[in-house]
Amino acid sequence: MTKLEEVEYLTRRSRRFYDTAIMQMDRGFHDIAVFSLEQSLQLFLKASLLKLGVDFPRTHSVRRLLELIHEVTGEGRVKEVLHRFSVELGALEDAYITSRYVSRDYTREEAERLRRVVEEVMKVVGEVVG
Repeated sequence: MTKLEEVEYLTRRSRRFYDTAIMQMDRGFHDIAVFSLEQSLQLFLKASLLKLGVDFPRTHSVRRLLELIHEVTGEGRVKEVLHRFSVELGALEDAYITSRYVSRDYTREEAERLRRVVEEVMKVVGEVVG
């Protein structure tokens, strides 16, 4: 698989996880929706790193992936969303872990807030990376 094909694959999977999260939220499956949002953002950030010519590390931390994008681009907007949404990004990372091992419920409001954060981070990174 070429780098371009991998970028396209990760981007497509990211979009599917996002679309799935919306469907899950509509059904009231907020815990699974938050997990899907985390997966969507994680794959989007990994695709963005590949676009920048950087092989992404084997991490599930969306904060670490954002830090790497900032390091590579030097773009202040990336650092700004990382700081502005640090608590929410941490909650997304927790959702990755708790979806497998710990019972954790999320309210619709929590899921909606995290959806908005994912959308904003993707918007900023998408503008920076192109």
